[in-house]
Amino acid sequence: MGAPQAVEALRERAIFVRESLAKSQNITDSMVTILGSFDHRLSALETAMRPTQIRTHSVRKAHENIDKSLKSAEVILAQFDLTRKAEAKILRGPHEDLESYLEAIDQLRSNVQFFSSNKGFKSSDGVLNHANNLLAKAISKLEDEFRQLLTNYSKPVEPDLLFDCLPNSLRPSSSPGQQGESHSKAEQQKRLEAAIYTPPTLIPPRVLPLLHDLAQQMAQAGHQQQLFRIYRDIRASVLEQSLRKLGVERLSKDDVQKMPWEVLEAKIGNWIHHMRIAAKLLIAGEKKICDQILDGVSSLRDQCFAEVTANSVSVLLSFGEAIAKSKRSPEKLFVLLDMYEIMRELQSEIQFLFESKACIEMRESALSLTKRLAQTAQETFGDFEEAVEKDATKTAVFDGTVHPLTSYVINYVKFLFDYQTTLKQLFQEFDDGDPDAQLATVTTRIMQALQNNLDGKSKQYKDPALTQLFLMNNIHYIVRSVRRSEAKDLLGDDWVQIHRRIVQQHANQYKRVSWAKILQCLTVPGAAPGSGAGADATSNVSRAAIKEKFKTFNSQFEELHQRQSQWTVPDSELRESLRLAVAEVLLPAFRSFTRRFGPMIENGKNPQKYIRYSAEDLERMLNEFFEGKTWNEQKR
Repeated sequence: MGAPQAVEALRERAIFVRESLAKSQNITDSMVTILGSFDHRLSALETAMRPTQIRTHSVRKAHENIDKSLKSAEVILAQFDLTRKAEAKILRGPHEDLESYLEAIDQLRSNVQFFSSNKGFKSSDGVLNHANNLLAKAISKLEDEFRQLLTNYSKPVEPDLLFDCLPNSLRPSSSPGQQGESHSKAEQQKRLEAAIYTPPTLIPPRVLPLLHDLAQQMAQAGHQQQLFRIYRDIRASVLEQSLRKLGVERLSKDDVQKMPWEVLEAKIGNWIHHMRIAAKLLIAGEKKICDQILDGVSSLRDQCFAEVTANSVSVLLSFGEAIAKSKRSPEKLFVLLDMYEIMRELQSEIQFLFESKACIEMRESALSLTKRLAQTAQETFGDFEEAVEKDATKTAVFDGTVHPLTSYVINYVKFLFDYQTTLKQLFQEFDDGDPDAQLATVTTRIMQALQNNLDGKSKQYKDPALTQLFLMNNIHYIVRSVRRSEAKDLLGDDWVQIHRRIVQQHANQYKRVSWAKILQCLTVPGAAPGSGAGADATSNVSRAAIKEKFKTFNSQFEELHQRQSQWTVPDSELRESLRLAVAEVLLPAFRSFTRRFGPMIENGKNPQKYIRYSAEDLERMLNEFFEGKTWNEQKR
């Protein structure tokens, strides 16, 4: 194809495109015109419909408001209905159905809260006044019900029932063996620590929830003080009655001071049982029910428990204080230790029971009594040591046996060792030193004080031989008692050996003082030495001198036999040992003398007048020494 043709074709296409674009523009303009008219019409329609929309919205809003009003009316009517039902229950009183009555009070309280927050309601003030008056009457009836219920189920606990709650070993009906007399104090203490106590039922468990609910309602109504007074007065009185039935009574220092010791000792024993029963059973039980009934009323609970128990605790502790302040005497030491022991035993219970701030006075009073008992016991200990050394009793021990003071002191020390655990605790109340060393020191001082006193008493004897026999008997008794007791471990083997030597020294002194003179009768100054009978043995001695020797020996031996048969050596081993020691000196000397000089007498007139005894006779008569026989017994 030629170039002209191509140009022509291109031109025709350009004309076609231009015409097409012109048509498209016309269509677009038409559409814009049509759409513009639609927008105008829609605006007019919207303007025309706006009033209708406003009326429709108002109708819908009105319907919503009507629904809300109906619902509010339903709620108010429901509250009126609930108030009417609660009123009916409250007017019937709590006796028929206490739980329903309590529910009615809760409902009434809820109604009051509702109307208080909806005061826009026209009759709300009148309804509120009526509901509050009704609520006040309900709470008043509730107080009466609480008082009545608590009174009806609060009865003093009989002693027999309390005894049944104790471990078997602590019951009064137990035999002495059951109560632990066959056991050491340490074993008794372990048994007590492991003992199980069964708390008594002070208020039936089924009643406790009701009392708790009543207490809660009273507290919520602001009647805490009424609740406090009712609970305190009823439970305090019952606790005091329970203790009185046991025999607990308030005694002053003067009352205690006037009592005979036997009566007072029995009362102290009872007090120890009363303290244990009170702390572990009665007061523990009071705390338990107080915590249950007043649970949730913490502002009252601790103060209530404190005032319920205050007077009873005061009565119990006042007796302990009266004993601790009374005139000290040695026999009181053991009961003081018993009292101190029970206070120590109950220390953990006391700390637990009276842990609150409201109970601080009772807790401190108990602690103060423990300290005072410890102090009085320690002072009594010191008094005893001094009394032993200064004891001036004129109790005569004519036969040289063990003095009552010795047996008293030794028994006292034995009892002390039964309390050694308690004593060590007592020492630590005042001193941080080694309690074992302190106990050893105290025991040593008491033993020394006793020996000093015995030395003084021994000087009352006119016969120096009896002085030595008396000291020998008493020191031997002390040593033997120590060796057989726990005191040996504390005083030590050295102490025992030293005092055994002292016993032997007194025995030797007795022999020397008592028998030296009579042995002189069996020696002849100037006689030729030798053991055979013959002229060489007697050549320098006259018959008259030998007669006098035999005569003097007979007289002195008979006097010794008469006197010393009335003396006593109570320990059989010591007695035989002393007789043997005398026989070992006397009999060989007598046999030797008789063998040497007897023939001089036997060949003369009336030899039996001078040689009155054989060695066997003397041995038999020596076996009658130290038997404590009376003169009449000797003559039989």
